[in-house]
Amino acid sequence: MSDVPVCPRHPDRESWVRCQRCGRPVCPQCQRPAAVGVQCVDCVAEGNKGVRQARSTFGGALANRDTLVTKVLIGACIAMYLGQQVMPTNVFYQLALVNGPFPGSFGQGSWWQPITSAFMHGGWLHLLFNMYALWITGQYLEPLLGRLRFTAIYVVSALGGAAGALLLAPAGSVTVGASGAIFGLFAALFVVNRHLGRQTGQIAALIVINFLIGVFYAGISWQAHLGGLVTGALVATAMARGRQGKPAVQWAGTAAVAVLVLAGLGYSASLY
Repeated sequence: MSDVPVCPRHPDRESWVRCQRCGRPVCPQCQRPAAVGVQCVDCVAEGNKGVRQARSTFGGALANRDTLVTKVLIGACIAMYLGQQVMPTNVFYQLALVNGPFPGSFGQGSWWQPITSAFMHGGWLHLLFNMYALWITGQYLEPLLGRLRFTAIYVVSALGGAAGALLLAPAGSVTVGASGAIFGLFAALFVVNRHLGRQTGQIAALIVINFLIGVFYAGISWQAHLGGLVTGALVATAMARGRQGKPAVQWAGTAAVAVLVLAGLGYSASLY
């Protein structure tokens, strides 16, 4: 019978149920539950085009609350530390941040050291403290910022920490650890909470105490802590200023800070 309704996607199937949106017949395979009745798969797909993607508080894509970047960074640091246990000494000094006019130092062309050194650690207690701090701050910041923005703060802060160590620490110093990036996250935590009108007193106390520990105890690079702290504060400020639908402000500010950090690294290399 020519007047028997059939599904447009499956013409061999009779369908006496119609899509509530377009009115076309829709077979059971093509039916999708709607607020009232059903819709066809084509109308559901068309409707989804107009749905704005959920965004994090600071504008990042909000896929879920699974802190993937935080876990990847922790995994990379643990893997590097395990690698340190078997790597030759000369390889260690090629990957660590070496300051001064020495063969294999950053000033002599080992440009990768600011990044590789940020995944190395001087002992298991050093690793444990930094990974705990990264886990706690990442659980809070990554969902707020989104994965890309969180990664940007971490990486630029790590570079800022390296710049601080190279510019302020004496020649011959060797720096390893994620502490510069961690202090950048501490600063970002303070800036973000202040911007959102949330409590900041405990965060400020945490920053001061940990920074003073680095100043008064030998073997801790307060210079890297300071570099990461300042860098993280600047990037987080750019993220906060562009929070209300101004991603260009966020990324322009982040890029400007990154350029300043790279200039600092370049200048430190030129000293030797």
